[in-house]
Amino acid sequence: MCGIAGIITIGGTVAPEQLDRAVYALVHRGPDDSGTVILRTPFAEIGLGNRRLAILDLSPLGHQPMQDPATGNWIVYNGEIYNFRAVRTELEAKGTRFLSNSDTEVLLQAYATWGEDFLGRLRGMFAFALWDAKNERLFIARDPMGIKPLYYYAADGKFLFSSEIRSLLATGLVPRKLDAAGLFNYLTFGSAYDPITMIEGVTALEAGHTLTWAQGRVRKKKYWSLLPSSPAISRPLNLRAELEEAVRLQLVSDVPVGVFLSGGIDSSGLVALLSRSGNVDLNTFSIVFKEAEFSEQQFSREVATRFKTQHHELLVSQQDFLDCVPAALQAMDQPTMDGLNTFLISRKTREAGVKVVLSGLGGDEMFAGYSSFRTVPEMERFARRWKLLPKFLQKLSGQVYGAAFDGSDRTAKLSALMCDGAAVIHPYFLSRMLFLPQTRNELLGSNGNSAAQRAARPLRQVLEESSALDAVNRVSYLESRCYMLNTLLRDSDVMSMAHGLELRVPLIDHKLAEAVMRIPGSAKINAGIPKPLFVKALGDDLPANIVHRPKRGFTLPLEDWLRDTMRPQLQTCFDRWDEGPLQKFVHGSAVRKVWDNYLAGKTSWSRPWALFVLQRWCELHL
Repeated sequence: MCGIAGIITIGGTVAPEQLDRAVYALVHRGPDDSGTVILRTPFAEIGLGNRRLAILDLSPLGHQPMQDPATGNWIVYNGEIYNFRAVRTELEAKGTRFLSNSDTEVLLQAYATWGEDFLGRLRGMFAFALWDAKNERLFIARDPMGIKPLYYYAADGKFLFSSEIRSLLATGLVPRKLDAAGLFNYLTFGSAYDPITMIEGVTALEAGHTLTWAQGRVRKKKYWSLLPSSPAISRPLNLRAELEEAVRLQLVSDVPVGVFLSGGIDSSGLVALLSRSGNVDLNTFSIVFKEAEFSEQQFSREVATRFKTQHHELLVSQQDFLDCVPAALQAMDQPTMDGLNTFLISRKTREAGVKVVLSGLGGDEMFAGYSSFRTVPEMERFARRWKLLPKFLQKLSGQVYGAAFDGSDRTAKLSALMCDGAAVIHPYFLSRMLFLPQTRNELLGSNGNSAAQRAARPLRQVLEESSALDAVNRVSYLESRCYMLNTLLRDSDVMSMAHGLELRVPLIDHKLAEAVMRIPGSAKINAGIPKPLFVKALGDDLPANIVHRPKRGFTLPLEDWLRDTMRPQLQTCFDRWDEGPLQKFVHGSAVRKVWDNYLAGKTSWSRPWALFVLQRWCELHL
């Protein structure tokens, strides 16, 4: 697990100090080792850099950038290939000899043997850049599910890439200019949506894609899709075996592995699978709060006791939260309304001496755990019927409904769908909206007009891709390609790597995801059992009270803390909004209206918190 960066300059030189700055900006991702190399061709200079977090082959033989002496190819790589030993065995059978025990060298040799097609043999999370010396081209790839990030920038005869946007900015070659479409999507969903980012000109390489740079030209290609490539499964799937294989593969490590345990179905199921695999010395980590309504202590303790783990409870107080806010904001590569919980538990876990941790992230998306799996199909049916009414009647009825009922978030969203369904594109996006169109328009004013169309492109693309799926699997696809990809996975990567902690997510192993997506949606919903596929696969391993407990997200008590410890900071931020970096982009009067509505109990903590984070992030990076 590492951070990678690179600079290519056509017809000029790569300044070593610019490459060094890009790599140094990634020091938190790789505190164990660092390296750079500058290559020269008649056409261009290529600088490659790496910061290393040593997980496999802790010796100097795992140093990067790494060269294949036979081909002259070079690689910088971030991630873990969980089946690298199987791929290595296959290569050795063909006569390949290895100098190290690292998965990095396996990638180099696999490319030399099979070319780009070797990606189909990999199971893991990765983002790498490989310089093909013979063909004088840079080949970049991002893992199928988008677990590891990769960003690039191309302008003025230069091409830059990195694991983090802050690293690109550190070179001084990328203008610190806010992207209007990124801002639009941030206000809509609480994060920018790939391939759009918060910085103009910087693009996220999409999940399951490759990028080839050659002679100044960039070509992107999709090599994998979550969409089923074969018919729906007609015979029973041995899901237990698929889960066990995914978990077993992700235990590969030369350092101890821990587990985030919340006491929910996903993390508890993960602990059960690990325990049954014979992992007898299992360390589990849970965050607990003094606020009883947010603490899951009793559930995580029960699971830890049942499976005899070495359990660590990490108490988080309001003061802990207040103390960590500056560091957490600094750690955000892009602003996010989420992520503070992962920052806190990652810091506490790393302090306990653990370097690799498994998370149950993705269980809700794969196994229909969110309420959206029921509500979105209902809204789809409603929207189809509602469109048959005249436009004026739709808008009038929506306004009356919004004014007449309780003013809750659910009511406001349904009212927005009734008034102008086209503005929300699809009910799924409505279910995930942070600021509804009316409030977002008040915040942006005319600034949002030019950005709206470009901001909608990634939404329309994933919606079109999912059109042939049944209603439940469509929600699964949209959750995986939108909320999970752009919020959960991005936050998990950045917030864990801020502490040099590698976070693995076996429930979204891409082969497991392929199999689950082929199961009809009707098998994933059961009125009496949450996530029935997952629960049935685990059998008696999960206690009944874990299965049937009320669902609670892995969240902090921010509703209370923002009114107490954090209130002075947010109040000052909003009072001085018109003096800050966003004064030309987001109207201060609308921002203060959101804050007043929160204090009056008319909106949730997520809205003012998202605006506070946005302002602070811009102050730090723009």
